[in-house]
Amino acid sequence: MLPWLLSAALITAVLALFVRLRLLQKSLDDIGRQLGERLSSDTNNPIFLSSRDPHARKLAAELNVQLKELRRQRQRYENGDQELKEAVTNISHDLRTPLTAICGYLELLERGEKTLEPERYLALIADRAEAMKRLTEELLRYSVAASGEEESKLEPVDLNAAVEEAAASFYGALMEGGITPHVSLPDQRVIRNLDRAALSRVLGNLLSNALKYSGGDLSVVLEPNGVITLSNAAPGLDEVQVGRLFDRFYTVESARHSTGLGLSIARALTERMGGTIAARYEDGRLSVVLRFPETA
Repeated sequence: MLPWLLSAALITAVLALFVRLRLLQKSLDDIGRQLGERLSSDTNNPIFLSSRDPHARKLAAELNVQLKELRRQRQRYENGDQELKEAVTNISHDLRTPLTAICGYLELLERGEKTLEPERYLALIADRAEAMKRLTEELLRYSVAASGEEESKLEPVDLNAAVEEAAASFYGALMEGGITPHVSLPDQRVIRNLDRAALSRVLGNLLSNALKYSGGDLSVVLEPNGVITLSNAAPGLDEVQVGRLFDRFYTVESARHSTGLGLSIARALTERMGGTIAARYEDGRLSVVLRFPETA
C-alpha cells in the first residue's frame, strides 16, 4: 500500500511542477512579447502580468524600471536632437545675415557705386563683421561653460564687493541707456566659495540683459542668504518670453545685437558653481533671481 501512496504523491508532485513550469513559461513568453511591443512603440504602458509567480513578477517589475529609464533617455535624446537642429538653424541664420550684408557692400564697392561714400561702406562692413565676431565669441564661451571643460577655481568671494563692482562697471552704460540703477547690499558681508571670474561673467551677463529689456529702472538686491535679485520694468516682455530667456539662441525683437547666449552662459556657469538661476515675470516686471546657498 505504501509504495502506491508514494507513487501517487510523486506523480502529483511531478504534475504540479509541470503545471508550474508551464505557467512560468507562459509568463516569460508574455513578458517577452510585451517587452518587444514596448521597445518598438512609443508608449508609457508598463509590462503587466496576470501571473502571481513571484519570480516572474519581480522580473517584470525590474524590466519596467529599465523601460522607464529608457523612455527618459529617449525623450532626452529627442529633445537634445531637436535643440541641436534649432541651434544649427539659428547659428546659420545669425552668421548668414551679416555675411550676406558684408558681401553685398563689398560688391557695391567693387562696382564703384556712388550712392554712399567708401568710408560709409567700410563702416557698415566693419559693423557686420563685429556682429559675426561677437556671435563666434559667445559660441565659444557657451561651449566652454556648458561642457565644463574649464575647471572652476573656487575660493572665498565677497558677494557684496562682487555686486558693487559689477554695478559700477555698468553704471555708465546703464545711465546712457536711460536706466537708473539702485543697488541694495546688506550690512554684513556675504561670503561664498565661488569662481571669481565666472561670477563676474554671470553678473555682467545679467546686467547686459537688463540693458536690453529694462523700461527705465533697475534694482539689484543682495540678501544675507546669498540671493541676488535683479528686477526691472519690462513692458516689452510677457510670461512666455520670460520662460524662454535661458534657452540657447532665444532672442526677442527688443533685444538688439543679442546672440541669445548670454543668459544660457550665465545659467551654465551658475550651476557649475553650485548655484541656481531663474526668471519670473509679475505685474510687468522682470526679475532674475540668482541663488548661492552656503556650503558646509
